[in-house]
Amino acid sequence: MKKILIFLIMLLLFGCSQPAVKSTHEKTVDLIAHRGANNVAPEHTITAYKKAIQLGADFIEIDLRMTKDGHLVAIHDETVDRTTDGKGAVSSYTLEELQKLDAGVTFGEEFKGEKIPTIEEIIDQFDDSTKYYIETRLVDKQPIMEEKLINILSEKGVIDRVIIGSFSQTSLRKVHEIDSDIPLVLTVVGDETINNIDVNKVKEFAIGIAPYAPQINKDFVNKMHESDLEVHVWFDNSNEKEYISNVISYGVDAVFTDFLDNTLEVMSQVISKQ
Repeated sequence: MKKILIFLIMLLLFGCSQPAVKSTHEKTVDLIAHRGANNVAPEHTITAYKKAIQLGADFIEIDLRMTKDGHLVAIHDETVDRTTDGKGAVSSYTLEELQKLDAGVTFGEEFKGEKIPTIEEIIDQFDDSTKYYIETRLVDKQPIMEEKLINILSEKGVIDRVIIGSFSQTSLRKVHEIDSDIPLVLTVVGDETINNIDVNKVKEFAIGIAPYAPQINKDFVNKMHESDLEVHVWFDNSNEKEYISNVISYGVDAVFTDFLDNTLEVMSQVISKQ
């Protein structure tokens, strides 16, 4: 009996410590759930983010806008018209007024009652169960939201689980000025812009760029990697399925996806062919 006990102890100590063998189908590209799992739930809602995490997203993407009274909320458009039962600019609403709008009913009756969440509410809900890919933008052409955002991320203890992206270099440079340790990604679009990226200027504040899928190829991705810049690719909802396989095969670092299930399947197929 004593010998059996010793054997079991040795097995627990050493037998279970062997390194796991990596699957040949192991995911190699970070998946950013664009506005949450927005193909199965209303975009930017708690439900959409919850479903994205359940489906295996590495990051949930959060577009930020500022309310009339200075709160940061998750909504893409300048107005509430498309995604809620309300009308008008986000910036014309106080938070209390904004959260009286229904952000689910336009997607489907079963989502009636969904609210536009604040960044704090999203972090409180998911904490360290996911990572956060946050898009900032200028407010009245000024970098106003950045300091408030960083204070929130610090207070919530998730600043090391965040990437901040933006089309605005001004916004990203403001973030970098406040906290140079936060990884930043510059979003770019347009053939001329993409073909004339000044990598040295980008590297002054960012760790990567986010180009539009139809405007890149493998040579472009290789060029960015040779310059020590990551490549995070975005799509239109209408063309993602057309481009996703090629984009993953280019060896990009991350993709923004509206179709998590499809992207995971495509990724597995691409990796199995390598």
